[in-house]
Amino acid sequence: MNPYAKLTFSLSLMLGTTITISSNHWMAAWTGLEINTLAIIPLISKSHHPRAIEAAIKYFLVQAAASTLLLFSSMVNAWHTGQWDITQLNHPTSSLLLTTAIAMKLGLVPFHFWFPEVLQGSPLTTAMLLSTVMKFPPITILLLTSHSLNPTLLATMAIASAALGGWMGLNQTQIRKILAFSSISHLGWMSIVLIYNPKLTLATFYIYCTMTGAIFLTLNTTKSFKLSTMMTSWTKTPVLNTTLMMTLLSLAGLPPLTGFLPKWLIIQELSKQEMTAPATIIAILSLLSLFFYLRLAYYSTITLPPNPTNLMKQWHANKPASTLIAALSSMSTLLLPLSPMILALI
Repeated sequence: MNPYAKLTFSLSLMLGTTITISSNHWMAAWTGLEINTLAIIPLISKSHHPRAIEAAIKYFLVQAAASTLLLFSSMVNAWHTGQWDITQLNHPTSSLLLTTAIAMKLGLVPFHFWFPEVLQGSPLTTAMLLSTVMKFPPITILLLTSHSLNPTLLATMAIASAALGGWMGLNQTQIRKILAFSSISHLGWMSIVLIYNPKLTLATFYIYCTMTGAIFLTLNTTKSFKLSTMMTSWTKTPVLNTTLMMTLLSLAGLPPLTGFLPKWLIIQELSKQEMTAPATIIAILSLLSLFFYLRLAYYSTITLPPNPTNLMKQWHANKPASTLIAALSSMSTLLLPLSPMILALI
């Protein structure tokens, strides 16, 4: 892709995200979401592979439908209350429509079908953007309207997302699809605590973005797309693969790594709100995700192919890993001792 075109699309992504997260009017937020959608589509389809074109079309159709629902929700609310302010979402039908629209944009169950397919058809860097940056504006809208949302509906969607994200990821061999179901599962954790502690949802999202960014950038460096190619990538960058294993275990939520912090705080918050049953269910469902994270970690560092291949193994990487990967990986594994400071910021 032409570097000027890539710069234009990247700046448009930043512009769209900034407009949405800083707006308090529904039309401005909708405009930012539309700019985001139009900017990411060329980045999804830039390889011109049929799977990439299919992913771009699926993404466009789903996001267009979700944006239409969001606009319709805001218009119904304005018709009944006379308010275009995002925080004044007082009409129950508007609240239901908005929850549906944001669930479609984020990929929450039962509107998750597009997300694994789109991620599988996208390049790794674009898949990273879809899993992290592109989810920030919809989550911001959810935070602004959290006081108006239906707790039962959100809790049901959250538990269903955690269950399906863990269950569907078990049998996958494509790494991008595994990370897509991982994203769906983590969105379940964020959604279940949204109404009770919106700041905790935001902190969980930031930590999730750090871990996922580190994993995608590492996979992009080693050019690992499937579990079978992941097995031989240790010969190129053994230290990077060891770091990848630690980041995957952190994403699974194992102590004493960073990923344990948000799950611990979410379960604590749910217990305070006397939601012991949902907390227990979502904690048990995280064991499903733990299984495929452990499988990824096992493949990344321990396993070798059982038979010799005809390909020449590359024993040293041509270029060192970037400083960004080092910083993100360090934050993904070492932030748990700083949890008192993080709690003070929340």
